[in-house]
Amino acid sequence: MSDATQSAHPPALATRVSFLLSQLGSDSAQQFTEHLAPLGIQPVHFGLLVHLARTDGQSQQRLADALGIHRNRMVGLIDDLEHRGLVERRQHPSDRRAHAIYLTAAAHELLPRANRVADDQEAALLNEMDAADRATLISLLQRLADHTGQRPDVHPGLQGQRRT
Repeated sequence: MSDATQSAHPPALATRVSFLLSQLGSDSAQQFTEHLAPLGIQPVHFGLLVHLARTDGQSQQRLADALGIHRNRMVGLIDDLEHRGLVERRQHPSDRRAHAIYLTAAAHELLPRANRVADDQEAALLNEMDAADRATLISLLQRLADHTGQRPDVHPGLQGQRRT
């Protein structure tokens, strides 16, 4: 097929990996947002709460560095979570100029419910696949994420402005 013929008849979008990933990602993000809404949080809050559940007590700066989030965006996210009663700032134990961020009892109650929302959505999305196909899909997506330089466990939407 000549170049002129190829440009006159480009491949169908449904055969393009980037299109399919974008299509599925957009739909999944919209559904996740809708399913988290009754809990009073958004996906960005969920991502930060999950991270904090593993690293409770870090300074805002350390959290910003770990997630690749600009410090101004981190302050806004922590302010929002604090306003919702999900985190609290405490004096950092080893740096009196810094605040350590801790999950509240309300966050510890909310996280299992939010995780169920995520689990249910994932199960619904993948219900046409058997366990082997699911494992293969996850492995392939992880390889692509690694290849494209994505940070493990950090959604680029959480980063907002990139740190320089």
